[in-house]
Amino acid sequence: MSVPHTLLGLLEPVPQHGYTLKREYDARFGGTRELKFGQVYATLSRLERDGLARVLAVESGDGPDRRRYAITASGVTELEHWLTTPQEVGEHTPGELFVKVTLSLMSGRSAAAVLDGQRAVHLTRLRELADIRRSGEITQRLAADYETAHLKADLTWIETAGARLERWSADLNQGESANGSQP
Repeated sequence: MSVPHTLLGLLEPVPQHGYTLKREYDARFGGTRELKFGQVYATLSRLERDGLARVLAVESGDGPDRRRYAITASGVTELEHWLTTPQEVGEHTPGELFVKVTLSLMSGRSAAAVLDGQRAVHLTRLRELADIRRSGEITQRLAADYETAHLKADLTWIETAGARLERWSADLNQGESANGSQP
């Protein structure tokens, strides 16, 4: 999963402090990958350095100064590119795909387009694996069988998610309204 892109996606609806970003990350994606506070602040610094996020305000308090970050126009462009680019099929495809679908729903982008793009990549890889399963060496065929089973499970999830997008979008928006968050 791409932590920088995920933080950009969480920053897009509303500027936030690092600690609120971590809290929102944990609430939405905590089951997919642990995120430490240090990683949040280091990532925000790199996003700022790269012009993808900027500090809106520095607030003083009892502890260290708190910085409120916002996504920049370049950050939105980068996020859009990441959300719409299917990832190579790999070990952590379902986790990142889940994040992309969730952020697309949150932002009002087309989660269906994300699912369609990933489905196409999976189907292409399944065709490649079919050739390996027919003519490869035994270890190649075993590996192809293993990967094929995982890709078919991913495709089942993609189909299920696609069928439920409308309901998920409504549920997500209701949850944000109940929590006082802005979509």
